[in-house]
Amino acid sequence: MSKQTSRSRLEYDIIEPIGKRVVVRKDENKRQTKSGIVLPDSHEIPVITGRVIAVSKAIENDEDQTIRQYDKVLFDPREAIPVELEHDNRMFVVHIDRVLAIFRRSDQPRPTADQARQEDDQSKGDDDE
Repeated sequence: MSKQTSRSRLEYDIIEPIGKRVVVRKDENKRQTKSGIVLPDSHEIPVITGRVIAVSKAIENDEDQTIRQYDKVLFDPREAIPVELEHDNRMFVVHIDRVLAIFRRSDQPRPTADQARQEDDQSKGDDDE
């Protein structure tokens, strides 16, 4: 007779990419076009921008890599690997070759981690309105 044990699902709160990869939390899907047309829920504009939330040690230690944690990036979602770490499943592991661009402001120095988080929180609040 086999003894049945209840397996509790492990809850993880940190993800560390390996190799030349980053973890990106994709931006919210837009439900309205720039011209003001509201799209039905069944239609989704593919969103391929997001915020880097984790960088592998290989990238962090490579002086030739300019991407850093909290950068806003444009990435190719076709080969991005979804991560089920959060309830909304907006995180993806992306190879550095699939990051197509980093958004930067020319008139401002690079944001600190706190500034980037605040900017991200503000953009989420704008989406709710």
